[in-house]
Amino acid sequence: MATTASSSSFSLITVPFLPNPFRQSTSKIQITPSPRFCKMRFQPFVLPRRRSLILRCARIESKGLSLGFRAPNFELPEPLTGKVWKLEDFEPYPALLVMFICNHCPFVIHLKKDIVKLSNFYMKKGLAVVAISSNSVTTHPQDGPEFMAEDAKAFSYPFPYLYDESQEVARDFSAVCTPEFFLFKKDGRRPFELVYHGQFDDSRPSNNKPITGRDLSLALDCVLSGQPVSSVQKPSVGCSIKWHP
Repeated sequence: MATTASSSSFSLITVPFLPNPFRQSTSKIQITPSPRFCKMRFQPFVLPRRRSLILRCARIESKGLSLGFRAPNFELPEPLTGKVWKLEDFEPYPALLVMFICNHCPFVIHLKKDIVKLSNFYMKKGLAVVAISSNSVTTHPQDGPEFMAEDAKAFSYPFPYLYDESQEVARDFSAVCTPEFFLFKKDGRRPFELVYHGQFDDSRPSNNKPITGRDLSLALDCVLSGQPVSSVQKPSVGCSIKWHP
């Protein structure tokens, strides 16, 4: 039963589903509130302020890997084109940059546009570049091949973006995080040998440092000019590779 209120009384409104005898009796009822009730002050109900949520992802550093490590062979599909790429496809190049990335990782998203800029710049100087995603689609379906193709197209990746479904290639490289960078150089017929396994630069999604690509750029400049790369290298920091459960 509902009521309407005035400053001095409440009148009952008859409810349609009441039987007729009750409708007639209730229509005559008047409720007169006490003076104390009329003086009561009612405060409006205010919803509590929403607290902002800060999402934090697990950070992990790339593992130390001996310089001189030889690039493992791989044979992986590129979801965007359907082409299968092998390590030997990059044999004609003097240097090869292998990057382990993915679609969803905030550390990768933070650098995506600048990774593309850096790649475009150094590929014109003779660098070969390839990106690999090894994340499990069981736990992270947003990193699946169909979304990889969309990502490669949306960001105009100038390099092939390959899908490591079995995760065997990630294990062969001892990759543990995204992004993770492996720079190999090639002297004549010798196999690709690791000369840099470090960070892009000091910038992170939450530290407000500008993205410069300084660390990786210095290594690339040395390799492409025939100069030795410093062995003092800061590890890359990012999300852990999402291994199959």
